[in-house]
Amino acid sequence: MSKKLDYILQLADNAMILGHRLSELCGHGPILEQDMAVTNIALDLIGQARSLYQYAAEVEGQGRSEDDMAFMRDAWKFKNALLVEYPNKDFAYTIARQFLFDAYNYPFYKLLAESKDQTLAAIAEKSLKEVTYHLRYSSEWMIRLGDGTEESHQRIQTALNELWMYTGELLEASEADTAMLAEGIGVDLAKIAPLWHQKVDEILSIATLEKPEVKWMQKGGKIGSHTEHLGFLLAEMQYLQRAYPGQEW
Repeated sequence: MSKKLDYILQLADNAMILGHRLSELCGHGPILEQDMAVTNIALDLIGQARSLYQYAAEVEGQGRSEDDMAFMRDAWKFKNALLVEYPNKDFAYTIARQFLFDAYNYPFYKLLAESKDQTLAAIAEKSLKEVTYHLRYSSEWMIRLGDGTEESHQRIQTALNELWMYTGELLEASEADTAMLAEGIGVDLAKIAPLWHQKVDEILSIATLEKPEVKWMQKGGKIGSHTEHLGFLLAEMQYLQRAYPGQEW
């Protein structure tokens, strides 16, 4: 598998898996307005994943479709960051996970829009309005929960503490990241890191939340080593295509 294909799949899998996680909350939001908002973010992410999977299939050149990429690969072939596969324990976990990813994804897409690869640049440019909204939404909810009631503060701090060890992987370059950066296609994660920390520090301060002091980070998602959560997620997400291959809407 080429490094370029690996790189595109990293981006596509991040969007697909996080989009699916958010879709699990459809009909289960704390209030109707937030149920609809989270569902719309899920649709945004799955739309981004479709564009990226279409391009991945084209780069691979083996006649596979976007559906094959999403529904016919096993867990060890997925290259998403571990953070996005973490379950929705409650609304606080959903928001904390979304914010930690959005604070990374927004500057990432801004830089990807300058890629020498015209297709990736176009996808990034098209997605930028969406990820801008995602970051604003998750930031506002981090503040509401953190600087809200005693219970909401405790719940979002607990979620933040538990999810923190999955954030280091976002900013750590894989072989695909390094190869694509060298070709002027990929994003320099060294430029993303200070922007991510700046946004996280800003929002946590306003939200009266403490930044976790965890130094050891989990990693491996970008090379196919995942938590136990991904297998269960894929079993549900891929069931229909696995049971009835080749079906179309």
